[in-house]
Amino acid sequence: MLNSKDIELLNNNLWYSQLPELFQQFIQQHSAYQSYERDQAIFRSGDAFNGIYAVLEGRVRLGYIDIEGNESVAAIVEPIMWFGEISLVDQQPRSHDAIAVTTCRILQIPDHAIQNMLNEIPQFWFHIAQLTTQKLRLAFLELISIQTQHIQQRLAQRLVFILNGYGNHVQIENNTIHLSQEQLALMLKCSRQTINQELHALEQQGILKIAFKKIEILNIEQLYQIAQHHD
Repeated sequence: MLNSKDIELLNNNLWYSQLPELFQQFIQQHSAYQSYERDQAIFRSGDAFNGIYAVLEGRVRLGYIDIEGNESVAAIVEPIMWFGEISLVDQQPRSHDAIAVTTCRILQIPDHAIQNMLNEIPQFWFHIAQLTTQKLRLAFLELISIQTQHIQQRLAQRLVFILNGYGNHVQIENNTIHLSQEQLALMLKCSRQTINQELHALEQQGILKIAFKKIEILNIEQLYQIAQHHD
């Protein structure tokens, strides 16, 4: 059973806040707390589905490392964001790694509990689909931006995504992004030098402020305008 503080935290998640009360009660009653240390795997690519997760504290890296050690980072998951539902939908092994970037406190809905619930109330599959298509929509936007936008626009769009928790937050409450330039470069498939140049250009415009592994957004509206601009 979740405590009141964590329930309040969950209510800032857009998906959870819009769930039917019965589904919210199920999550509150059947979720389990888990803790992970830095660099510890929550799951790895190829693992069997074992539940859906939400980050309560800390940060989790979603990505993949190939046999040659090359790393790809899809997203850095922060409070309060859900992940791990794709394997529930397609019944396939995990498609990527989920690795703790920092010490994390994680909420897990175990696989057997959510499978039983969906068998009893099949109409709740709609809400699982919403959680999945939320990520699919952002993936399409990212693909389109690669083909149509220059790097500053792509960077601005990614920063907006991160601020909004990749569509997970009811409202933006924190204007600081805890992310290194190396991680941003991996996300956008470009060099760290390029990211550094573009961040400094945005800093000179008064849109953001750069610090060590941290970016403070000073003008969200202007950042959003750059992200939405099309040549």
